[in-house]
Amino acid sequence: MKYRVYIERDEDGMFVVTCPALPGCVSQGRTREEARENIREAVSLYLESLREHGEPVPPGVEQEIVEVPAA
Repeated sequence: MKYRVYIERDEDGMFVVTCPALPGCVSQGRTREEARENIREAVSLYLESLREHGEPVPPGVEQEIVEVPAA
């Protein structure tokens, strides 16, 4: 499954990552790559917890790319 995440730098220079489809699923890292790996693990654990508790799992993101002519 794919979920959209947002990566922002905080005032201490850490990369903070949130997953809007999964409320409260937040992680961080010293680098963008570390933050991505950490949120990947957090999302996996979040989904595992939902399944264990019989909660519905939010659908993943479906994306399409649309091409338009250059101006």
